Amino acid sequence: MSSKMKNPYMSSALWIIFSLFLSFSAPSHQDSYSPPPLPNPRILNAYTALQAWKHVILSDPKNFTSNWCGFDVCNYKGVYCAPAPDDPHITTVAGIDLNHADIAGSLPEELGLLTDLALFHINSNRFCGTLPDSFRHLRLLYELDISNNRFKGQFPSVVLCLPSLKFLDIRYNEFEGDIPTGLFDLKLDAIFVNNNKFKSSLPGNIGNSPVSVIVFANNNLNGCLPSSLSKMAKTLNELIITNAGLKGCLSPEIGLLKNVTVFDVSSNELVGPLPETIGEMKSLEQLNVAHNKLSGEIPETICSLPNLENFTYSYNYFCGEPPTCLKLPANDDQKNCIPDRPMQRSPEECAAFLAQPVDCGAFGCLPRSPPPSPPPPSPPLPPPSSPLSYYHHP
Repeated sequence: MSSKMKNPYMSSALWIIFSLFLSFSAPSHQDSYSPPPLPNPRILNAYTALQAWKHVILSDPKNFTSNWCGFDVCNYKGVYCAPAPDDPHITTVAGIDLNHADIAGSLPEELGLLTDLALFHINSNRFCGTLPDSFRHLRLLYELDISNNRFKGQFPSVVLCLPSLKFLDIRYNEFEGDIPTGLFDLKLDAIFVNNNKFKSSLPGNIGNSPVSVIVFANNNLNGCLPSSLSKMAKTLNELIITNAGLKGCLSPEIGLLKNVTVFDVSSNELVGPLPETIGEMKSLEQLNVAHNKLSGEIPETICSLPNLENFTYSYNYFCGEPPTCLKLPANDDQKNCIPDRPMQRSPEECAAFLAQPVDCGAFGCLPRSPPPSPPPPSPPLPPPSSPLSYYHHP
């Protein structure tokens, strides 16, 4: 079969070949032989797909696919069968799990024949290329984990065609370019795109996403944290965008994320103060803003949060912290400009930085403060008096 997947029902030809094979290979004494039952068409499709995949595997050091032989695909290692969701009397391939197999190869178009697949997990291998366009046929796919491989190219846009997808993990690959806005219009529950080479800013429609976990760390997003994040208040639990080139100030609207337990924006280029509204994030357990260029006073409301366990704000330019911050189970305030605290920046370094005022609107994230209104014009001066004016009355 060619590397391009044909019609998903092409395996009917394989069915005929298999039937003919049985008829010609059966013993001449029919009374003493009962041929095995034919696999159903979905199992035959799976056989076609998995054999095509095995054909493009270049290395399998742990012999994960060594028993991928014959039509009994439900006994293949890493392949899991279940009753078909539309007909419980039909067995079909529902899951593939080749995690940590160290397999090298690629993904063939024939994998689109696995139309009942709900789980596809191949993390920690050496697969390269990208996702086949035929994945658009996987209408039941619920979890897609291709993390820690060698995939490259643009964001795999076929992901946007999977109506049942809830869990997306493409981290630790070499994808690049833009993160499509359509990703945040999907009904996902978790998005892991960290440790790739994406260079786009976070789209403004990120707030449309109903996810509970977002991890964008270790990319080059090079933009602001969109204020539309506040629209995720009902669903978002964890937000991790470390080392991603974020700029600008943190919006006060962040305080609306009252269900967030982990908020980590460390190792970016954020400036300005910490919004006091963070003190309204009552579920917050882990807060990390270290290695930025934040300044001002730490609001006492933040360190008084009822569930906060770890607050890391080192390597910034904060100039004050309330005593409650020092009573947290874990905190780190070193390399700031806080008087009477150990391991702070030098007074000269602090003075040089704090001498430059921060304009949060300069980054295009928040509206800029309007310029001061010009002073009202002075009233016109009366004309100079003339000696004759005293003698000319109306």
